[in-house]
Amino acid sequence: MKLSIIVPVYNREIYVVSTLRSLLRQRDDADLDIILVDDGSTDSSVEAVRAIMREASCIRLFQQANQGVANARNTGLKQLLPQTELVSFLDSDDVSPAGRFKAGLPLFAADPALELTYSLMTRVDLMDDEALQPARGGAGPTVRGVSLSAGIFRRALIDRTGAFDEEFRQGEDADYLLRIFETSPKHIFPDTVAVYYRRHPGNLTKQRDVAVREYLRVIQKSLRRRKADPSRRPVEGLFEIKRPAEW
Repeated sequence: MKLSIIVPVYNREIYVVSTLRSLLRQRDDADLDIILVDDGSTDSSVEAVRAIMREASCIRLFQQANQGVANARNTGLKQLLPQTELVSFLDSDDVSPAGRFKAGLPLFAADPALELTYSLMTRVDLMDDEALQPARGGAGPTVRGVSLSAGIFRRALIDRTGAFDEEFRQGEDADYLLRIFETSPKHIFPDTVAVYYRRHPGNLTKQRDVAVREYLRVIQKSLRRRKADPSRRPVEGLFEIKRPAEW
C-alpha cells in the first residue's frame, strides 16, 4: 500500500534531516511517498532537504511563500498521488520511531474496513540525532494526545474530511482530528509509539497565550458542528498517559 507522509517545513534546517532520516530508515516496511512542503523558509532548510533527496527518490519537495502550517498541509494534500491508499503526517522537527510503519500498516491489510489507527507519542527533551531516538534521560511522558503524526489515515477518510481550516494560527491539527473522530470512523488505538515529539525553544506551541485562545476556538467549532449535525459524536479516548517521564 502506498503511504504518503506530508511534512510541512519552515526554518527547520537543524532538525529536518533527522526527521527525513527517521522516515527513510523505514523504506523496507512501507512504500513511502514523502511530500515535503517548504513554507517559505529563510534558512537553509531547502538546501538540507535537497542534499538528502539525492539519495531518496521517494521525497518530493514543493516550495511556496510563507502562508502558515495549515496551508502547507493543504498543499501536501493536493499533491497526493492517485495510487496513495494511506496518509500520515510528520512535523519537520519530530522523529518517526523505527518500526512505526511495520507495526501500523498490517492492521489496514488485515481489515479493509479500518479507516484510522491512532497511536502514542513520546515527548522528548533531548534527542540522540545519530540514533534517532531519545537520549538517555531525555524522554518525557508517553501519552495519547493531539498529534496528527500519531495517526495513519485511510485515503478515503482524508478525502471525506477535506482541507485543514486555514483560519487557525494554531490548533488546526486538533480541529482536523476532531472533525475526523466526530464522524465515528472505524479506528484502533494501538499502544505503540508513533512519534517522538521534540520539545525545543522554537516549538510553535510555546506561544501559550495564542495556543489557549486557538484551542478554545477548536472546541467551540466542534460544539457548533455537533449541534448542527446530531450524527456527529463527542470525541473520547484521545487523551491518555501511558508512561511518565524519565526524570
